Order: sequence, then C-alpha cells, then structure tokens
Amino acid sequence: MEQRQAIVAVLRRGDRVLAIRRGPAVARPGYWQPLSGTLEPGETQEQAVIREVREEVGLTVVPLAKVWESETDDHRFRLHWWTAHADTGEVVPDPDEVAEACWVTPGEFLTLDPVFDGDREFFERILPGL
Repeated sequence: MEQRQAIVAVLRRGDRVLAIRRGPAVARPGYWQPLSGTLEPGETQEQAVIREVREEVGLTVVPLAKVWESETDDHRFRLHWWTAHADTGEVVPDPDEVAEACWVTPGEFLTLDPVFDGDREFFERILPGL
C-alpha cells in the first residue's frame, strides 16, 4: 500500500504551541497532538497547513518552515512537520475532529496523555533545536 502524504502544523504563539485532543469522528480519538491532516490532490504542503488549521480550529496561519519528516506508527502516512505562526484569533474547534484545544509549553505537551510516540519524539528532540 502506498503511503499517503500528510502535514503536521506546529502552531506557535509566543512560547506556546497548540495541542488538540482528537475528536470522535477521527481515527484514534482522545490522543493529544499538534494539528494534522492529509494533503489533497494538487495541494502544496503550505496550502494544506493553511486549510487544515482553518478547518479544524478556525485560525488563519502563516506557514513558516518545514522542520521535520516522520511517518505514523502504522506506516500509512508520511508526515511533513511545519511550524506556523498563529499570532491572533480565537480557537474555534470543529467538534467532530477536535474534542479539546489548548495552548501549552513544549514541556506541558509532554505531560499530556495519551500522545503518539512520533509527537513525543518531535517535542523532545526536534522542537528544542528550532
């Protein structure tokens, strides 16, 4: 089976990042993570970051840089990790996709449970160097 392409949007506001708890209409509900979603045909990664963030939490963001690549633990998705600024606006979660959202420090993210191993690796190993 061919791997699908997806983005992970690490939204920053000051020293905090947006963490969401997966909603009831998505696979693996209840997990905490940064925002993510699959690329649509013909869409660039930057366009996917902007669209997914708008759809899932109603924010307008500016993608900054691709900072990492990984894959999901089931190997179904290649994840393209992007940082993005979300300096203004109120988080308005799509209730099907996002059960809860909060701005946390990277250290606070690591205390959330459950989280995916790849997300933990990003927050422990990649984010501190950015």
